[in-house]
Parts: sequence; C-alpha cells; structure tokens
Amino acid sequence: MKSGLSKPRLERLRGLLNAGVERGDLPGYVALVHRRGETHVAVGGTLAASGKEKMRRDTIFRISSLTKPVLAAAAMSMVEEGTLRLDDPVDELLPELAGRRVLKSLSSPLDETVPAVHSITLRDLLTFRLGIGAVMDFSARHPIQAAMEEAGVAPGPFMPTVSPDQYMARLGELPLIHQPGERWLYHTGSDVLGILLARAADRSLAEVLQERLFKPLGMKDTGFHVPAGKLKRLAGAYGYDPEAGKLVCVDEGKDGRWSQLPIFEAGSSGLVSTADDYLAFCRMMLAKGRHDRKYLLSRPTVELMTTDQLRPSQKEGAELFFGDAKSWGLGLAVTVRRTDLWETPGRFGWDGGLGTSAYTDPQEGLIGILMTQRMMDSPQPPRVYTDFWSGAYQAIDD
Repeated sequence: MKSGLSKPRLERLRGLLNAGVERGDLPGYVALVHRRGETHVAVGGTLAASGKEKMRRDTIFRISSLTKPVLAAAAMSMVEEGTLRLDDPVDELLPELAGRRVLKSLSSPLDETVPAVHSITLRDLLTFRLGIGAVMDFSARHPIQAAMEEAGVAPGPFMPTVSPDQYMARLGELPLIHQPGERWLYHTGSDVLGILLARAADRSLAEVLQERLFKPLGMKDTGFHVPAGKLKRLAGAYGYDPEAGKLVCVDEGKDGRWSQLPIFEAGSSGLVSTADDYLAFCRMMLAKGRHDRKYLLSRPTVELMTTDQLRPSQKEGAELFFGDAKSWGLGLAVTVRRTDLWETPGRFGWDGGLGTSAYTDPQEGLIGILMTQRMMDSPQPPRVYTDFWSGAYQAIDD
C-alpha cells in the first residue's frame, strides 16, 4: 500500500472501536488515520446514546482542547507579520494583566502576595507559564481555586458565560499562583490568548481564525457555534454517571450550548469541527506550514511550535498531563520520550476533554484523529483512546 498501512490491521482497529461502542463506553465515533496522502476512516455507533441515527463521517463534534493548537497557529501567524512579538509584554493590549501580584504559596490567602518579577508575555501565554490556570488538586482546598470558581474564570469543559472584557476584568482582580514564566498551569493561557488576538486584530476571535486558518484550509464546518442548518449533524456530549451506572447527556445537540452564538469565544475549548476539517489543519502542520502551494506558517515557526519549551522545574505539578513521555511546545503537547507504542519523539498534538484526540507524527508521516462524544471524566483516558492509538500504530507495516 502507498500509505504503508496494513488493511487487515486497520480492520482490527475498526473492530477495537466498534467493541467500545458495543460495551457502552461511547455512543459513537469517527476515527481517521492519514499517511502519505491516503486517508483511512472508520465510523461507528450513533449520534446520540440510545439513538437510531447513525454516526456519519461529517458529524460535528465539540473538539474542546483541540482548539488550543489552532489558536496557537493563529497567534504565530501574527508573530510572523509583526503584529505581535513573542517576548513583548501583553500589558498594552491586556492592561488587566499589568502590575500583577503573586501568591506567596499555592495555599496562601488571596491577600498574601508579592509583586510579579516581570510582565506576562505572549510566550508565557503560549507555553501556559503566565502564572495562573488549572490547579490539579481535586480536593479544591486552596483559596485561589474557590476564587476562580466564584469569579467565573475557573477552567472547565464549557465556554465561560461572561464577555471577554468581563472575563479579563475578573481575572485581573485575582493574584497569580506562580511568577510569570515559573510554572506550567493548564488552560487559562489559551482563553487569555484568544482575547489578545481579538484585541490585536480589532475583530472577533471567530473572524481572526476564519481569515487566517479556516477559509484558506477549507475548514467549512469549524467555528464557535453550529448554524441552524447544520445542527442535525452535531453529536450529543456525554459523561459517565457512576451513580446511574451509565452515560448521561451533558450537552444536547439541537438545543445545547453550541446551538447559538456564544458570549465568550473560548480559545481554550470553544470550537466545533469535523474529522476532515481538523485533518486539513493537521496536514498543514505536518507540511511545516504549507497548504495548497502556499505557506500559512513558515517552516521555522512550525518547528518552534513543536519543540519542547519547558524545563523540568516548569513541569512540576503537571505529571497528570505529561507523564514520562510528553512536554509542551507553543499551544500543544510534544512527545519527548518513547514510553508506548504511539509515543514517538517529535509527535505533537493534544486531547479534548469532551472526547477528542488528534496528533501528528512527523517521523512516521502519520496523522491520527479520533472524534467521540465521550467526556474524559477521570485522570485516565477512556479505553477507546488507547485502543485507537495502539491500533493506528500497529497498522504501520513498513
């Protein structure tokens, strides 16, 4: 085969995914493996749990944190043209972040602070080292966690319900958890980055992404909401309820959160897309920024984005996200050590908390995309994730 992928082993992958549907682990899926110009797609299950309408290749999914790499690419296109600079303070466009105070320790009361030693930069936003974000202590015992929740700026699976300006005003009233540049903290950097891009362009974030990525890449089903004419293709979103012992709906398709224009276009988790739309983005990244004989990003930019940007000390507390294999580039994860079948050094991408996963492997020339409606509701990913990635890599036969 031109792709160097074994048909019998791809069928084995399809069987693994279908078994997940039959076990009730997820209502349905669209899985895509692309290599050397050939795309292999598997589709199974239904759009809704206990529903009859079959999953389709063009089903629209909430891609959650797969939004983050897209946003980073748009940011770097602004860096290339000189609209933004990686190491300039963001204070001019985000005055709410100027003159910050920093907690003396994670467990400190909100008024026990010291001055920030330097301003937050665009690089800090892209590397999640701005000093505030998700605290992975599920006991929620720290005052800053309660304060972020109360202010409506705590990281979560759904878009904030305040306007971007309100979000920044509330975030600006809180102290940072760590000094800028000191530690990787998940999620918040992308929401702030989205606001920065919109202010820099004096346009909505949706317009920025449409102009710089979606239109040139032909990503016609990707955006921050689903138009009425496409809602029948939007899958429901489900999480596992241990008390009920089954999957329960956390967001409807027709009347859910993505059926109308959002108040806040979340750069961290707000996009919906299809497997083929997201493949267009991944193929551009695999081609070092090139699409249709044009460069949306330069080769050096893509290489910078997909290079490890963290020191070991900056990853302390992030073991849940990185394990022994991964680190972080600019807006996406980068594999630095082979610990599993699919963890090839140089592989990059990320996962989405509402059931999606997409990675690009330059060494193997392989792109894998998994779209499901199954929310990640524990530190360990659903079994379907490991089945998909092990199945994709075991199909390589050259």
